[in-house]
Amino acid sequence: MLLRLAYLTVTNAFAALRLLPMGDRDKDAKILALRHQITVLERQLGTDTKVKFAPEDRAFLAALLTSLPREVLCRLRLLVRLDTILRWHRDQLKRRHARTCQRRRPGRPPTVRSIRVLILRLVRENPSWGYRRVHGELATLGIKVAPSTVWEILQQEGVDPSPERRR
Repeated sequence: MLLRLAYLTVTNAFAALRLLPMGDRDKDAKILALRHQITVLERQLGTDTKVKFAPEDRAFLAALLTSLPREVLCRLRLLVRLDTILRWHRDQLKRRHARTCQRRRPGRPPTVRSIRVLILRLVRENPSWGYRRVHGELATLGIKVAPSTVWEILQQEGVDPSPERRR
């Protein structure tokens, strides 16, 4: 689908470059919209009587035609109604807004696996160290991890506190 969108964009960009010397922006947009509809129809020739626009076709037509004045749009002969094109444009804006406003996962982000491995290695090699000492050594190495995070990692891995490990 992405490849098809790239192909359509490139071919329509070349079509637009051919039409630029004419100078009339509305006429150029009309011609591009009509040519694009013809390519959609040619792709579907013989498959079905009802024309179905792919999502990238909808996006292209919506972006192209919403820049035109409404009276120009009313005079255009399109395969779909003007309300449909405006709905496509609204949907496109909603999707773009929804992508930028997605909620992130609540809570703290998970600790990187390499840091977890390093904490467990330090505890294994130094059984007398507690979680605060491990935290201090990580800070010396330039790794920013809270002491409570070190404690939680040790708890999750079933490592006993340092006084019980020394026995």
